[in-house]
Amino acid sequence: MATYSSDSDKDFAPASKLLGRQRPIHSVLGGGKVADILLWRDAKFSAAILIAVAVMWFLFEVVDYTFVTLLCHVSITTMLIVFIWSAGADIFGWTPPSIPKDILEDATFEDVASILHKKFNNFLSVCHFVACGNDAKLFFLAIISLYVLSVIGNCISTLNLLFFGLLCMETLPFLYERYEEEVDDIAYKLKRQMRKTGRKFNADFLGKIPRGPGKEKKEK
Repeated sequence: MATYSSDSDKDFAPASKLLGRQRPIHSVLGGGKVADILLWRDAKFSAAILIAVAVMWFLFEVVDYTFVTLLCHVSITTMLIVFIWSAGADIFGWTPPSIPKDILEDATFEDVASILHKKFNNFLSVCHFVACGNDAKLFFLAIISLYVLSVIGNCISTLNLLFFGLLCMETLPFLYERYEEEVDDIAYKLKRQMRKTGRKFNADFLGKIPRGPGKEKKEK
């Protein structure tokens, strides 16, 4: 009977978190407003974003709106609302429409540009680090992920792919945080079963393949 490495619990000591993660999921996601949105810390704002994305997907994919047509219709509707509001302000004593001062301030645009610039620089740094082959595992993982993504892109439209990606970003982190222990337990069991299967396959099949005398001498 073929024997293979021991499958003791010591060999399969479970990681404390999924993928060996040590920090809380909120910190992994950046710990800022984006993490709050993805983890539904502000349920109303997160729900509003999800509904807005779903409406945009429905208009473009189901109703077959084009971007220019939708932009024009939204602009027309906004102009009509502002016109009615402005006209009614004189008749009914409403507060006339105005643009919030926070939007017009230079500091607002500078803050947004600074955040985008910082995120983009971090992204480029990571891409450069991986592309230079500093981490072989990340390099091949990136190659495989991009190839799989290109195959998926040939099967579904870009709009559907973006919608599915945003839907996953809005739901999976929240669900993982809520059922973290259950997911970590399932992931640990799957990892353990995969290692057992790999060792058994190696012992039952790969180990029986004849090897050259050079390799046998090295092993001795």
